[in-house]
Amino acid sequence: MATYLVKFLRKRPVNHFICVRSKVTSSQYVASRARDSTFEKLMKNYKNLLKVIAIQDLILANPKKQSVSVEFLSKLSQKLHLNRGATAFLRKHPHIFHIFYEPSKSQPFCKLSDAALDISHQEAVAINASLPVVVDRLVRILSMSATKMVPLRAIFKVWWELGLPDDFEDSVIYQNPCLFQLCDAHEPNTHLLKLVDVLPNNHFTAAVENWRVVECCKEDCKLDRTEMQFSFKHAYPPGMRLSKSYKAKVKKWQSFPYVGPYEMMGEKKKSKAGMMALEKRAVSIVHEFLSLTVEKMIEVEKISQFRKWFGIDLNIRDLFLDHPGIFYLSTKGKRHTVFLREAYERGCLIEPNPVYEARRRLLDLVVLGCRGLPAVNSKYQDLSSSNEDE
Repeated sequence: MATYLVKFLRKRPVNHFICVRSKVTSSQYVASRARDSTFEKLMKNYKNLLKVIAIQDLILANPKKQSVSVEFLSKLSQKLHLNRGATAFLRKHPHIFHIFYEPSKSQPFCKLSDAALDISHQEAVAINASLPVVVDRLVRILSMSATKMVPLRAIFKVWWELGLPDDFEDSVIYQNPCLFQLCDAHEPNTHLLKLVDVLPNNHFTAAVENWRVVECCKEDCKLDRTEMQFSFKHAYPPGMRLSKSYKAKVKKWQSFPYVGPYEMMGEKKKSKAGMMALEKRAVSIVHEFLSLTVEKMIEVEKISQFRKWFGIDLNIRDLFLDHPGIFYLSTKGKRHTVFLREAYERGCLIEPNPVYEARRRLLDLVVLGCRGLPAVNSKYQDLSSSNEDE
């Protein structure tokens, strides 16, 4: 039996990446990743920001009153992941929410503070001003698809991350018929968003190409230009130990040629070199996708919606874990979120945009909690000083 097994394995060589992952389960692979305290701290606050935004959207959904009853929010506590209940969460963020009593309804209501309303208006103005950029992002995403199409439902999943207006189907898609077309997907509850005119391969320049040009032009650049041709920027989590063999593999991977995200992919080869080329192309696609987002971050589940359309045959989450120098995966808030490492420094975007700046202002209010308010109600101070994770 043992002899037969050896002969079987000799006939079927296993790809290097698959071989490594087969030793551990997917959850173990996630748990064993090197942590980065800067990104973890950011996500600890960001998960509460997402809850704040969910409540904010409910409040703004009623344009006349711009308020919602606390009782209604309490019924949605589980869905909104408010572990201590709606009232406790609202009181924890008095710089964002204002609770008041409505005599006509005989119950407490909640509305946004003036500061939160101002931030919401700032973000809306920034989104409207960046419509040309948004159109370019959509065209780029469609250009990375092998068929130049993606499901409309997938775009709905990432509209916030891409900085699209909430009425983007009308204000972006239907307003640009020369670029976009909605087609029947022959399946319920969705359409396919199609790029009308297929653009040449060299029409777009990937974000990593811009980085390579900048690096090559630096006076202190120590790398040869031929080495930079297929390289990606790497920055590992603090304290992560890199063995000599790992460094050698990364160096070999960096110099390995690949087909870019906007180039047409030829026939897929099952050889070791062919599999490595496919894997590196997949890295280039998700790298470019993250570069197109407002905050250079996205939930893994959301970007996975595009995997089939981008021709990625690999597990995207494992792809992020395989390249800790390019991506960082966080599991805070019961969700897997991936960051583009090179876009951040000390927990902030290196090159911020107006939409990001508005959202960052709201995040600052989330972090502020109850601090900066008169100590009228001791309950506020208790909530502010508590280290609970909502």
